[in-house]
Amino acid sequence: MANPTVRVLTLLELLQAHRYMSGRELAERLGIDRRTLRRYIQTLEELGIPVTTERGRHGGYRLMPGFKLPPLMFNSEEALAVSLGLLAAQGLGIAETAPALQTARAKLERVMPARLKQQAQALNESARLELPAARAPGDERLLLLLATATQARQRVRLDYRDDREQHTQRVLNPYGLVFRSGRWYVSGWCHLRRDLRSFRLDRIIEATPLEASFDRPADFDPAAHLARSIASLPRAVAVSVRLHTDLAHAVEELGRHIGVFTPDGSAVLLYARTDSLTWFARQLAHQPYDFEILDPPELCDALAQQAVRLKRLAVQTDQ
Repeated sequence: MANPTVRVLTLLELLQAHRYMSGRELAERLGIDRRTLRRYIQTLEELGIPVTTERGRHGGYRLMPGFKLPPLMFNSEEALAVSLGLLAAQGLGIAETAPALQTARAKLERVMPARLKQQAQALNESARLELPAARAPGDERLLLLLATATQARQRVRLDYRDDREQHTQRVLNPYGLVFRSGRWYVSGWCHLRRDLRSFRLDRIIEATPLEASFDRPADFDPAAHLARSIASLPRAVAVSVRLHTDLAHAVEELGRHIGVFTPDGSAVLLYARTDSLTWFARQLAHQPYDFEILDPPELCDALAQQAVRLKRLAVQTDQ
């Protein structure tokens, strides 16, 4: 029970289940010291839960007589949404949340009617979501710190290690968090580079909230910015292709990670960078719609080589 949020919720459950408990009993049940217990009691009070404190050597705590949290009530659609959310959360790479997911599921099932409980259990036992596997361990503390700073419009100082193992200190206006291809990113305004930047959370060594605040652009989309950033990484060759299809179909077939898609009349322009024209030609070769290679000419040669290879394989198959 290392998660403070889980401990606070457990404290509330203990106070609801027992008419009165001493500070010593509560601290032992939660595995914390008395000072931490008092801090958790204060957290409950700040949430509007009336806790009566009896001071003294044998002092303890009780909920105000008559206080009960209202029961959770779900309809079928809400129960499905919560169950799918818990399933999806298992794949987000936050190891500390694994026990919390199990306890959250158990608590929800305890307050569900029998029919909804059976549906939730059936979904948990039989359904699996094929989400991208976490490629780097997530840090719950860091994720919550950056989410809080984003919501509060609060600057953060980052101690960051890049892909070349170089360490820098950055001051960031965090605009949003994105989970993409198995990794967590934070996007925002970097004061060191004086530009928008995205940072992988698994490369952040330390993050410290600062007192300074900022204004977040109202139309900023962190996921779209991250996609553009990855597509424009300084790879060897710039590529531009006109795809004769609509935007949704282009993204569905090629994947948003490949580059930046821009509607162009009845077509879509794709701008990307790649270190391998052969690889890029293979991606184009299996598209179900027509396209025009605008640049570079060498990509046409790479695509022609793919056509020769496929023709050769087709002839071998016929024989």
